[in-house]
Amino acid sequence: MKTLSVNIPEEANELELKLTMAAILFDKGLLSAGQAAEFAGVSKKEFVLNAGKYGASVFGETIDDLNTDLFND
Repeated sequence: MKTLSVNIPEEANELELKLTMAAILFDKGLLSAGQAAEFAGVSKKEFVLNAGKYGASVFGETIDDLNTDLFND
């Protein structure tokens, strides 16, 4: 893996930033759930349970997919 260094303000919540970035990379298919969890420094279970808070679906479906399913039945 590559290393990236990011300077963040002192008042920023480091865990929230890591989880947000991990969720984005996971949602784009660039990281697996395990890799995203490791990136954020949390367990895989914790990442999977909280991914939705950060805009990622662990089910591989987008909001548009779900809306289509809901409104086309």
